[in-house]
Parts: sequence; structure tokens; C-alpha cells
Amino acid sequence: MAREEQAPQSVNLKYVRLGYHYLISHGVYLATIPVIVLVCGAEVGSLSRDELWRKVWGEATYDLATVLAFVAVLAFTISVYIMSRPRPVYLIDFACYKPADELKVSKAEFIDLARKSGKFDEDSLAFQSRLLAKSGIGDESYMPRCVFEPNANCATMKEGRAEASTAMFAALDELFDKCRVRPKDVGVLVVNCSLFNPTPSLSAMIVNHYKMRGNILSYNLGGMGCSAGVIAIDLARDMLQASGAGLAVVVSTEAVSFTWYPGKRRSMLIPNAFFRAGCAAVLLSNRRRDFHRAKYQLEHVVRTHKGADDRAFRSVYQEEDEQRIKGLSISRDLLEVGGHALKTNITTLGPLVLPFSEQLLFFAGVMFRHLFPSKASTPPPPTTPGDASTAAPYIPDFKRAFEHFCMHAPSRDVLEHLQSNLGLRNADLEASRAALHRFGNTSSSSIWYELAYLEAKGRVRRGDRVWQLAFGSGFKCNSAVWRAVRRVRRPARSPWLDCIDQYPVRMDA
Repeated sequence: MAREEQAPQSVNLKYVRLGYHYLISHGVYLATIPVIVLVCGAEVGSLSRDELWRKVWGEATYDLATVLAFVAVLAFTISVYIMSRPRPVYLIDFACYKPADELKVSKAEFIDLARKSGKFDEDSLAFQSRLLAKSGIGDESYMPRCVFEPNANCATMKEGRAEASTAMFAALDELFDKCRVRPKDVGVLVVNCSLFNPTPSLSAMIVNHYKMRGNILSYNLGGMGCSAGVIAIDLARDMLQASGAGLAVVVSTEAVSFTWYPGKRRSMLIPNAFFRAGCAAVLLSNRRRDFHRAKYQLEHVVRTHKGADDRAFRSVYQEEDEQRIKGLSISRDLLEVGGHALKTNITTLGPLVLPFSEQLLFFAGVMFRHLFPSKASTPPPPTTPGDASTAAPYIPDFKRAFEHFCMHAPSRDVLEHLQSNLGLRNADLEASRAALHRFGNTSSSSIWYELAYLEAKGRVRRGDRVWQLAFGSGFKCNSAVWRAVRRVRRPARSPWLDCIDQYPVRMDA
């Protein structure tokens, strides 16, 4: 595939400027303090100890008011600086829900149960079978059995509450136990579930179940797609820094019974083949005393929203078909829309994380395409089918910025496009492919199953940087960057414990 097909050729310079604005605004201290230290050091270094002592105490004259005023201003400045700095946000631990074995469904069993349900004709079954064959999903993913019940509506409030509560409470029970935290200690709660939004909300269900405190700041995010997990992390971080609540819990899940479509429209049958049951619960803290037991520190969150574009807005769209059956429609434009959102996101993220050499090459490529659009828009044809044009945009080498990649895994095709667009190796997307194969597309929680895979393999070491990237309806592309504050040992509790040695596997398995 030519490079111009791999990524959108036009890069909006405002996102480059935004990224560099973030870099400069946070790097002003790093730019000025070394200069001041260098100048003062050179001046002091040119004096002997006796000369320095004589200049400080012998030649200088002080009065008490001047000294006290100087000390007071210095103390006030330091205090304001320390108090105005946002506290770092730590990830203490997280837990991923592993459904019961009776909910496992193989690809063959999926088609057999769907046929027995009487909800699909043979053309629809054949289409879903072809999707499953090339999905990258294995034979041990999980689905609620209610979707296969004959002549029954699975998208009821009762089924939705049962599915959501089972997943959320299992993940939270494990999280509270692992972290030795009481639910009443949590000050912020953020829950995201795209399609199932009952009243009272899912966050209220959690508050009621665990009898959390009355002044908890709880939020429920709905309709935000598979990227809502990163949005929930961003909201929890902001609330921790604004309120000083101390501990925050983020719960990311999806109700598969509400993504299920028992109709005939092919664009709405696609989610049936990919979405699977899953849930993740994450404990965050901005208390400095939690640094020693934390696993990661949140470095950056970069969010991109393409909802102003009509094609992007309708690329993932919930609606009714001709028979007024509700479902989630996936547009043919999804890969192209996702490519544009990805390019915008990494253009903003790049200046924050890339080494200077990569930033320079990337910025030079952007400026060339901005100043000479005619040359950039009419590249010479490639001499071979896979040859890239010299005018194609420079894609930064993100392997120089991150040691680990947790890319949301909707399907095998999407992962292959991501790998091609970003120039990643097979090893870089091993966790994403493994999570897709073992658990399927678990929506917003998939990036946590991928991080759990890396931990189960014992690969996360102190100082390693992890890039979580997720796409969602709207259309959105969001990134979260974490830095490991210590070596993460293989956890005693993980959804991967019984199968980690079987991976990596071939995606066509």
C-alpha cells in the first residue's frame, strides 16, 4: 500500500502548533533554569572560597528589613509555585473482569446459536460467519447467552442491568481487594458505558451496591464509544486535581446485549461479530503517599474529536433499520475517518513525547507540505505497488517514544492498518492482537486487557512508557500516556493467568 493510502496527506497545522504550545508552556522552566544555574555556577566557580566569603559577608551590606523582605518574597514565590502545580496522578492498580466459563463461545458455536435463535436468515448468518473468520477473534471469547434466546428481546432493562452489574461488581470487588481500599474512601467515581444508560445510572448502581459516601463526585458517560475509557481517565484526573478528593475509580464497560442486532442490514450486523463481554476498573490517586505503591504515573492525555465532519459523525451511528429494529451501523468510511482522527491525534501528541530529532523531521515534513502544497498533493506515481512517494508525510517513529503499545483492537484489519500507518513491528501490537484473540473487542476496556497482558508477561519495567490509544464514535481518537514508576511484577490475579503461555498466536488462528 502506498504511503498516501496509509495516512491522510493533509496535516492541519493548528494541531502541530497546539502540540508545540503544550511543549513550550511546560518546558519554559527547563529552558530557563539550566541557563540561570550555568551563569551562577560560572560566576561562583571563578572565585576562591575566601573571595566568595569576602564578597558575601565582607563587601556586602545588609539591613534586617531587606533580608526579611527577600526571605518572605522567596518563601511566598516557592509556596505559590508548589501549590499551583497540579499533583501527579498515579495508577495504583486495575482489574479486568473475566466472565464465567459457561459464557465462552467459539466461532462455530456463535453461528450455531444464532441460527437456533431464529432471528437471522441464511444470508445474514453467512455474512456474520465470514466476518468471524477474518476477525482475529479466537474461540474463547465471552458473550451473554440472552442474545441467543429464541424469539426474545435481549435489550431489556432487566438484562442490561444484570449484565452490567455482574461485570462491574466483579471487577470492582477484585480492585478493592487488591488495593486494600474501602469503597467509602473513594472520592471520585467515573463510569462509562456507551449504549446502556439506565435511570438510575450505572454510577448510581455502584454507589448503592457499595454504600459509598454521600459526597462522592460521581459521573456517568454514555454514547461515547470505545474511546470513552481514556475520556473517563481524563475526567477523573481533572476532578482529582480540582477537588483534592484523593482517590478516584474509573469503570469502563459495555453491554453486549445492547449492541446485538437481530436484523438483516449488513452494516448493523458487523458489531455482532466483534463485540464481546468485558469490563475494567481502575484506581487512581493524587496523594503523594501513594507513590510508593503505585504502578504508573499519568503523563499525558490527548483527545481528538472529529464530530464537526458529517462523515465522521455518522461513521458509527445507532439507528433503526427498515423494520424499525435498533442497531449500531458501521460506515464504509470508518477506516478513512479513523485515519484522519489518528493523524490529528499523533500530530498533537508527537511534540509532547517524541525525541527532538523525530520532532524536527516531522515538523520539517509538515512545513514542506504546507509551503509547497502542489508538490505534496501531486506526487510521482510509485514504481512498485508498495513503494512510498517521497512527498508522502513523514510518520514519526513512535518506537523511540514508547516501550509498550496498547492499541484498541476492534478487528484484525484495523490493527493491520494501525501497524502500517505508524510503522510498528509485530511485537509492538502483540498485546492488542492477543487481547482481540482471547477476549474479542471489549470496547473501552480493551486497552486494559492489553496492559494486563503486558504485566502477565512480566515486560513492564521502571521508567517504561505505555501508549494507550482508542477510537470511538463521534468520531474520536484519544491517547493516554503512562510511565511505570516501578518494575511491575507478574500479578497474582489476572484474566491471563490460565492462558498467558499460549500467546502470542497467529491472528488467523
